[in-house]
Amino acid sequence: MDKITLVTGGAKSGKSLFAENHLRAYGLPLVYIATSQAFDPEMEDRIAAHKVQRGDGWDTVEEPLDLCGALMRTDGAGARLVDCMTLWLSNVMHAERDWQAELEKVLDSLRTQSSPVVLVTNEVGGGIVPMSALARRYRDASGLMNQRIAAVAGHVVLVSCGLPLTLKGSAQAPASLA
Repeated sequence: MDKITLVTGGAKSGKSLFAENHLRAYGLPLVYIATSQAFDPEMEDRIAAHKVQRGDGWDTVEEPLDLCGALMRTDGAGARLVDCMTLWLSNVMHAERDWQAELEKVLDSLRTQSSPVVLVTNEVGGGIVPMSALARRYRDASGLMNQRIAAVAGHVVLVSCGLPLTLKGSAQAPASLA
C-alpha cells in the first residue's frame, strides 16, 4: 500500500496544496478525481479556486459517487488525487446509500491499485458536538472512514497551518516509478 497516501487536516489547513505537490513528485501524468458538486455559486467559486491553484496539466475526472469506478478507470493513467473523501462521504450519505458498503468497495479498490493515489480528507470531529443527529452521524462516519483509509494507506500525513506532519510511513514521494 506504499502507493496510497492519506492527507488529512482541518479546513483551509493546506491539505490540497500539500497533496498536489506530493503527487507532482512522482513525475507521472496527473489525474484529479473531483468528488465535489456545485449546488450553489459559493461552491462554484470554491471549485474554480481549486482549479486555479492546481494549474494546468491535470486530467480531471468528476465523480461525486462512484469513487471505486473512478479509481479503477484511472489506474495506470498516472498519479491520482482524490479531493476530497469527506465530500464523497457526504454525497453518499445524501444519496441515502450504505456508506459503509460503499467505503468497503473503495478500500478493496485501493488495495489493488498499481498507480499512486493521494486521498484528501477532513478532520471534522475536533470541534463541538453537532446539534443534529444527522450531523453527528456524519461526524462519526467521517472519523471511521478516515481510520479505515489510514489502515490501508502506506502513508498518512496531517497538515496543520500549512505544515505537514507524517503520521505513518514517509511523506516523501518517489522521484519516479520507472
